[in-house]
Amino acid sequence: MVARLCRDLGIAHAILPVKVGRGNLQAEARAARYRALDEWMEARRLELLATAHHADDQAETLLMRLNRGSGLSGLAGARASGNVPDSRRRLVRPLLAWRKHELCELVRVAGAIPVSDPSNADEDFDRVRIRNALAQADWLDPVAIAQSAAHLADAAEALDWCIEREWQRGVSECGGGLLYRPDAPRAVRLGVLVRAIGVLGQQPRGGAAARLLDQLERGDGGNLGLVLVTCEEGGWMLRREPPRH
Repeated sequence: MVARLCRDLGIAHAILPVKVGRGNLQAEARAARYRALDEWMEARRLELLATAHHADDQAETLLMRLNRGSGLSGLAGARASGNVPDSRRRLVRPLLAWRKHELCELVRVAGAIPVSDPSNADEDFDRVRIRNALAQADWLDPVAIAQSAAHLADAAEALDWCIEREWQRGVSECGGGLLYRPDAPRAVRLGVLVRAIGVLGQQPRGGAAARLLDQLERGDGGNLGLVLVTCEEGGWMLRREPPRH
Protein backbone atom coordinates (compact mmCIF):
# COMPACT_ATOMS: atom_id res chain seq x y z
CA MET A 1 0.00 0.00 0.00
CA VAL A 2 2.80 2.42 0.91
CA ALA A 3 4.73 1.54 -2.25
CA ARG A 4 1.65 2.10 -4.42
CA LEU A 5 0.83 5.44 -2.75
CA CYS A 6 4.42 6.69 -3.07
CA ARG A 7 4.52 5.62 -6.73
CA ASP A 8 1.26 7.48 -7.46
CA LEU A 9 2.59 10.63 -5.74
CA GLY A 10 6.05 10.42 -7.26
CA ILE A 11 7.78 10.01 -3.88
CA ALA A 12 10.95 7.94 -3.60
CA HIS A 13 10.61 5.12 -1.06
CA ALA A 14 12.24 1.92 0.21
CA ILE A 15 10.74 -1.17 1.84
CA LEU A 16 13.05 -2.44 4.61
CA PRO A 17 12.62 -6.09 5.70
CA VAL A 18 13.12 -6.79 9.41
CA LYS A 19 13.57 -9.79 11.69
CA VAL A 20 11.65 -9.50 14.96
CA GLY A 21 13.16 -11.12 18.04
CA ARG A 22 11.30 -13.13 20.64
CA GLY A 23 9.68 -11.55 23.67
CA ASN A 24 7.40 -8.53 23.82
CA LEU A 25 6.16 -8.40 20.22
CA GLN A 26 5.56 -4.67 19.96
CA ALA A 27 8.81 -3.76 21.74
CA GLU A 28 10.88 -6.16 19.62
CA ALA A 29 9.20 -4.94 16.41
CA ARG A 30 9.95 -1.33 17.38
CA ALA A 31 13.62 -2.18 18.02
CA ALA A 32 13.83 -4.03 14.68
CA ARG A 33 12.35 -1.05 12.80
CA TYR A 34 14.86 1.39 14.30
CA ARG A 35 17.78 -0.96 13.53
CA ALA A 36 16.67 -1.27 9.91
CA LEU A 37 16.21 2.49 9.54
CA ASP A 38 19.59 3.19 11.16
CA GLU A 39 21.39 0.79 8.78
CA TRP A 40 19.57 2.30 5.78
CA MET A 41 20.56 5.81 6.88
CA GLU A 42 24.17 4.81 7.49
CA ALA A 43 24.48 3.43 3.95
CA ARG A 44 23.29 6.79 2.60
CA ARG A 45 25.16 9.00 5.08
CA LEU A 46 21.92 10.47 6.43
CA GLU A 47 21.94 11.98 9.91
CA LEU A 48 18.32 12.86 10.78
CA LEU A 49 15.26 10.61 11.14
CA ALA A 50 11.74 12.03 11.55
CA THR A 51 8.87 9.91 12.90
CA ALA A 52 5.13 10.59 13.03
CA HIS A 53 4.49 10.08 16.75
CA HIS A 54 1.54 12.24 17.81
CA ALA A 55 -0.17 13.46 20.98
CA ASP A 56 -2.35 10.35 21.32
CA ASP A 57 0.76 8.13 21.22
CA GLN A 58 2.32 10.26 23.95
CA ALA A 59 -0.79 10.14 26.18
CA GLU A 60 -1.13 6.37 25.76
CA THR A 61 2.52 5.82 26.67
CA LEU A 62 2.29 7.96 29.82
CA LEU A 63 -0.91 6.27 31.06
CA MET A 64 0.44 2.80 30.28
CA ARG A 65 3.64 3.44 32.23
CA LEU A 66 1.80 5.06 35.12
CA ASN A 67 -0.22 1.87 35.35
CA ARG A 68 3.03 -0.12 35.59
CA GLY A 69 4.52 2.09 38.31
CA SER A 70 7.36 3.34 36.09
CA GLY A 71 9.97 5.76 37.34
CA LEU A 72 10.67 9.25 36.04
CA SER A 73 12.63 8.23 32.95
CA GLY A 74 9.86 5.86 31.89
CA LEU A 75 7.13 8.45 32.44
CA ALA A 76 8.97 11.03 30.33
CA GLY A 77 7.61 9.45 27.17
CA ALA A 78 8.85 10.43 23.73
CA ARG A 79 10.93 13.60 23.45
CA ALA A 80 10.57 16.03 20.56
CA SER A 81 14.21 15.37 19.70
CA GLY A 82 16.86 12.89 20.73
CA ASN A 83 18.86 10.05 19.24
CA VAL A 84 17.80 6.98 17.29
CA PRO A 85 17.92 4.09 19.82
CA ASP A 86 21.45 2.64 20.06
CA SER A 87 22.74 5.15 17.51
CA ARG A 88 24.39 8.58 17.36
CA ARG A 89 21.95 9.73 14.64
CA ARG A 90 19.37 12.37 15.51
CA LEU A 91 15.68 11.57 15.86
CA VAL A 92 12.94 14.22 15.71
CA ARG A 93 9.20 13.92 16.32
CA PRO A 94 7.63 17.06 14.80
CA LEU A 95 3.98 15.96 15.23
CA LEU A 96 3.74 15.49 19.01
CA ALA A 97 1.31 18.42 19.34
CA TRP A 98 -1.11 16.93 16.80
CA ARG A 99 -4.03 14.59 17.55
CA LYS A 100 -4.35 11.40 15.52
CA HIS A 101 -7.76 12.36 14.12
CA GLU A 102 -6.33 15.69 12.91
CA LEU A 103 -3.56 13.89 11.01
CA CYS A 104 -6.05 11.43 9.52
CA GLU A 105 -8.13 14.36 8.27
CA LEU A 106 -5.06 15.93 6.65
CA VAL A 107 -4.41 12.64 4.86
CA ARG A 108 -8.01 12.52 3.62
CA VAL A 109 -7.86 16.12 2.39
CA ALA A 110 -4.67 15.20 0.48
CA GLY A 111 -6.65 12.50 -1.32
CA ALA A 112 -5.28 9.42 0.44
CA ILE A 113 -6.96 6.91 2.75
CA PRO A 114 -5.57 6.57 6.31
CA VAL A 115 -4.63 2.98 7.10
CA SER A 116 -5.89 1.15 10.16
CA ASP A 117 -3.36 -1.44 11.35
CA PRO A 118 -5.25 -4.58 12.52
CA SER A 119 -2.91 -4.86 15.54
CA ASN A 120 -4.38 -1.55 16.77
CA ALA A 121 -7.60 -3.41 17.57
CA ASP A 122 -5.95 -6.36 19.34
CA GLU A 123 -6.60 -6.02 23.08
CA ASP A 124 -3.89 -8.56 23.85
CA PHE A 125 -1.63 -5.48 23.80
CA ASP A 126 -1.58 -3.11 26.80
CA ARG A 127 -1.42 -0.08 24.52
CA VAL A 128 -4.64 -1.04 22.72
CA ARG A 129 -6.52 -1.48 26.01
CA ILE A 130 -5.26 1.92 27.20
CA ARG A 131 -6.22 3.48 23.84
CA ASN A 132 -9.77 2.12 24.05
CA ALA A 133 -10.16 3.28 27.66
CA LEU A 134 -8.87 6.73 26.75
CA ALA A 135 -11.37 6.99 23.89
CA GLN A 136 -14.23 6.32 26.32
CA ALA A 137 -13.02 8.91 28.87
CA ASP A 138 -13.97 12.10 27.05
CA TRP A 139 -13.05 14.14 30.14
CA LEU A 140 -9.37 13.32 29.59
CA ASP A 141 -7.40 15.59 27.24
CA PRO A 142 -4.64 13.68 25.38
CA VAL A 143 -2.91 16.94 24.39
CA ALA A 144 -2.70 18.03 28.06
CA ILE A 145 -1.44 14.55 29.02
CA ALA A 146 1.19 14.81 26.28
CA GLN A 147 2.27 18.20 27.70
CA SER A 148 2.69 16.58 31.12
CA ALA A 149 4.88 13.92 29.51
CA ALA A 150 7.02 16.71 28.03
CA HIS A 151 7.38 18.31 31.50
CA LEU A 152 8.42 14.93 32.88
CA ALA A 153 11.00 14.66 30.09
CA ASP A 154 12.48 17.98 31.23
CA ALA A 155 12.63 16.64 34.81
CA ALA A 156 14.27 13.42 33.61
CA GLU A 157 16.92 15.48 31.80
CA ALA A 158 17.63 17.38 35.02
CA LEU A 159 17.89 14.09 36.91
CA ASP A 160 20.38 12.75 34.33
CA TRP A 161 22.47 15.89 34.90
CA CYS A 162 22.48 15.26 38.66
CA ILE A 163 23.38 11.60 38.17
CA GLU A 164 26.37 12.58 36.02
CA ARG A 165 27.62 15.01 38.69
CA GLU A 166 27.18 12.41 41.43
CA TRP A 167 29.03 9.84 39.30
CA GLN A 168 31.99 12.18 38.79
CA ARG A 169 32.08 13.02 42.49
CA GLY A 170 31.32 9.72 44.15
CA VAL A 171 32.37 6.80 41.89
CA SER A 172 35.94 5.55 41.60
CA GLU A 173 37.65 2.46 40.21
CA CYS A 174 38.82 0.11 42.92
CA GLY A 175 40.34 -3.36 42.62
CA GLY A 176 38.77 -4.12 39.24
CA GLY A 177 35.37 -2.88 40.37
CA LEU A 178 33.66 0.37 41.25
CA LEU A 179 33.34 1.99 44.66
CA TYR A 180 30.40 4.34 45.09
CA ARG A 181 30.20 6.68 48.09
CA PRO A 182 26.61 7.99 47.92
CA ASP A 183 25.88 11.58 48.86
CA ALA A 184 22.70 12.52 46.99
CA PRO A 185 18.90 12.09 47.14
CA ARG A 186 17.46 8.64 46.55
CA ALA A 187 16.54 9.12 42.88
CA VAL A 188 20.11 10.15 42.12
CA ARG A 189 21.58 7.25 44.12
CA LEU A 190 19.36 4.85 42.20
CA GLY A 191 20.48 6.32 38.86
CA VAL A 192 24.15 5.96 39.77
CA LEU A 193 23.60 2.38 40.96
CA VAL A 194 21.83 1.44 37.71
CA ARG A 195 24.62 3.00 35.65
CA ALA A 196 27.36 1.25 37.62
CA ILE A 197 25.69 -2.15 37.25
CA GLY A 198 25.32 -1.52 33.52
CA VAL A 199 29.03 -0.66 33.22
CA LEU A 200 30.13 -3.88 34.94
CA GLY A 201 27.39 -6.31 33.88
CA GLN A 202 23.92 -6.23 32.37
CA GLN A 203 21.62 -3.21 32.38
CA PRO A 204 19.06 -3.83 35.17
CA ARG A 205 15.37 -3.01 35.27
CA GLY A 206 14.40 -0.08 37.48
CA GLY A 207 12.20 -2.09 39.86
CA ALA A 208 14.91 -4.65 40.57
CA ALA A 209 17.49 -1.91 41.07
CA ALA A 210 15.17 -0.11 43.52
CA ARG A 211 14.85 -3.29 45.58
CA LEU A 212 18.63 -3.70 45.61
CA LEU A 213 18.97 -0.07 46.74
CA ASP A 214 16.62 -0.80 49.65
CA GLN A 215 18.84 -3.73 50.67
CA LEU A 216 22.01 -1.63 50.48
CA GLU A 217 20.49 1.14 52.57
CA ARG A 218 19.67 -1.46 55.24
CA GLY A 219 23.32 -2.49 55.22
CA ASP A 220 22.79 -5.71 53.26
CA GLY A 221 24.50 -6.65 50.02
CA GLY A 222 23.01 -8.22 46.94
CA ASN A 223 23.52 -9.05 43.30
CA LEU A 224 21.91 -7.90 40.07
CA GLY A 225 22.77 -8.00 36.37
CA LEU A 226 25.78 -10.30 36.98
CA VAL A 227 27.20 -7.77 39.47
CA LEU A 228 27.82 -8.38 43.18
CA VAL A 229 27.29 -5.34 45.43
CA THR A 230 28.54 -5.22 49.01
CA CYS A 231 28.44 -2.57 51.73
CA GLU A 232 31.88 -1.38 52.69
CA GLU A 233 33.05 1.42 54.94
CA GLY A 234 31.80 4.66 53.48
CA GLY A 235 30.21 3.21 50.39
CA TRP A 236 29.07 0.36 48.16
CA MET A 237 31.51 -1.88 46.30
CA LEU A 238 30.43 -3.31 42.94
CA ARG A 239 32.28 -6.22 41.32
CA ARG A 240 31.48 -8.60 38.50
CA GLU A 241 30.14 -11.89 39.79
CA PRO A 242 32.65 -14.75 39.52
CA PRO A 243 31.88 -17.22 36.72
CA ARG A 244 29.56 -20.08 37.64
CA HIS A 245 30.43 -23.71 37.05
